[in-house]
Formats: sequence, structure tokens, C-alpha cells
Amino acid sequence: MQISMVIGTGASLDPNGLARHVQNLESAGVDLVWGGEIYGYDLVSTLAFVAGQTKTIKLMTGILPVYSRSPALIAQTAITIDTLSEGRFVLGLGTSGPQVIEGWHGVAFKKPLGMTRDVIEICRKVWSGDKVEHEGRAFNLPLADGEGTGLGKPLKLMCKPYRQDIPIAVASIGPKNVEMTAELANIWQPIHFLPEKFHDVWGDALHAGKEKRSADLGDLGIVAGGTVALGDGAHVDAARKAVRDNTGFYVGGMGARDQNFYNDLFKRYGYEQEAEEIQDLFLSGKRDEAFAKVPDDYVDRASLTGDEGRVRERIEVYKEVGVTYLNIDIPADTENPLEVIEKVKAWAE
Repeated sequence: MQISMVIGTGASLDPNGLARHVQNLESAGVDLVWGGEIYGYDLVSTLAFVAGQTKTIKLMTGILPVYSRSPALIAQTAITIDTLSEGRFVLGLGTSGPQVIEGWHGVAFKKPLGMTRDVIEICRKVWSGDKVEHEGRAFNLPLADGEGTGLGKPLKLMCKPYRQDIPIAVASIGPKNVEMTAELANIWQPIHFLPEKFHDVWGDALHAGKEKRSADLGDLGIVAGGTVALGDGAHVDAARKAVRDNTGFYVGGMGARDQNFYNDLFKRYGYEQEAEEIQDLFLSGKRDEAFAKVPDDYVDRASLTGDEGRVRERIEVYKEVGVTYLNIDIPADTENPLEVIEKVKAWAE
């Protein structure tokens, strides 16, 4: 397995600190860095900056919401960062959720599978260098008759991409979305991943998608992992609490009561009662009580915490289910974080 880590693009962005951080990660052997985009700093500009500060590390948007930009602009963005980084870019896509897409972007959260499929297909058509024509579930290029002025015509890219086969990652957890990911993407990026539940929760969807997958795409890569805290005592306790609180926030509040993808996933893991209790408490304003309901069993399996022997055993479980990028989070209070990264990289190889 290779190692991936997230870089922050949220409330603060210090260019000098970011440059030092990604250069240190690169020196420690991290293979890929990625960031999210919600309603903080824009991810595209951030990764373009990072491209100029690094030499070997891969850069991924994880995720770029498919509703936030036109498919052609997403394709242009991808070839720009890929060219600036000399072939180190991975285009990570996802739908985000209705609260963000409709509340922040003012776009209807509709046809999420169709949107994602169209963006992937249009990107690859743009990168091919041919004139782009597309009749999709959410997009038509040019616009269909009766829409717009009628003056649209098929166009092709004006520049030469560094690569025409930029890898595409898709963040997905629902069965239909995972099936589409296995069919079309190079890399799958799940969230709140439990390797023991890999086959039970996603096996059928992955198999169905791979049955339709082009041989040209090769094997499906997987980005998954957890928080790393080695040893015992307060440091590990704090790391586990952070995992518990983050999970509780997603399961309890990332979505409406009847449309929370993460709550649904928690139920599919077998935590049906806990998922309902967490959501009820969170939505009634009792956040700390909601977070406390996240089971120890889940935290044990969703994090890489404890003595070195246990963490190495957990890493082997990720290897066994086919994870290709072990995504790790190192808490800010970790002593010698680069040494921890180097240890984990050695164990993952």
C-alpha cells in the first residue's frame, strides 16, 4: 500500500506553513495528498499552489463536487493541475450533499448518479482532444434543440494535455454509487471505512460494477484508512475521542433526518439502534450525548490507535481487502509526526 494524507482547506490557509507541511510529507514518503472543498478555501487554487511546492507527491481533489462547476471546466481544471504538476494529479469527484449543494451553490441536488457519470464521461472526451459531443442523463453538449440560442456547436480542447488518461477517483458509499464507481473510476474513495465490513456492505455493488468495467481502466484502487496514534495514555484517548466525535457529527448531523448517507451506512454496518439514537440526540441539540453513543467497537476498527503491534495488525487487515492507499491522519499533538508517518509507511509496504 501507498500512503495518503489530507491537507486542510477550511478556515485557515497559511501559504508558508502549507508549503513546509507538504514538503515535509513528501520527504517522509507520503505518496498522495488531497483536500476537500465545502465552503472554505477553494481546493483547485490550493492544489495548484501545492504543485509548485513539491516534486514527487501526487495531488488529489477529494472531493470536487460535480455540481459546483461545469463538466468541461472540471476537465480543464484537471489538465491544468496535471500539467503544472507534470503528471501528478488525480481528479477526485463526488456529489457532496443536498444541504451544501442547494444551500451554498444554489443548484438543485438532482440526478446525482447521472451528474457524476456525465462529468466522468465528458472529462475523458475533453482530454481525448476530439470534438466533444455528449447526450447524457444530466448534460447535453452542445445544448439540445430548444434549449438556449441554438448557436452551440461541438468544440475541442485548444491545448495539449500533459496526459489524456488522468486518473479519476470517486467518493461514494451508497450501493448504486459504488457500483458506478467500480464501473467507471480508477480509484474509489469511501468514508468511515470498516475493512471487516468490506464484502458484506460493498461486495455486491463492487462486483456488479466491475462486471461492466473496461479492461483499459485496470484494477480499482481504494483510498481508506484512519487516525494514527501510537502508544497509550492521554494522547491515544484524545485521538479516539476525535474519531468518535467526527463519526457522531456525520452520522447525526450531516444531512436531514430522512436523507443522511452516513447514517444509512452506519446502519448497514450493523449499528441500527446506535444510528437512530445518535441522530435523535444530535438533532435535539445534545451533541456530546450523541457522540458518546458511537460504539467503542466502531472506534476500535475505524482507527489505527494503540500499541505498535496492534496498529500493524490493523494495517494488514486493510491490505487484505485490497486498499491501495492507506489514508492516515496524524493528530496535531503527536510528538515527531514525521517519524510516525515513516513507521506507518514501512508497515504498509
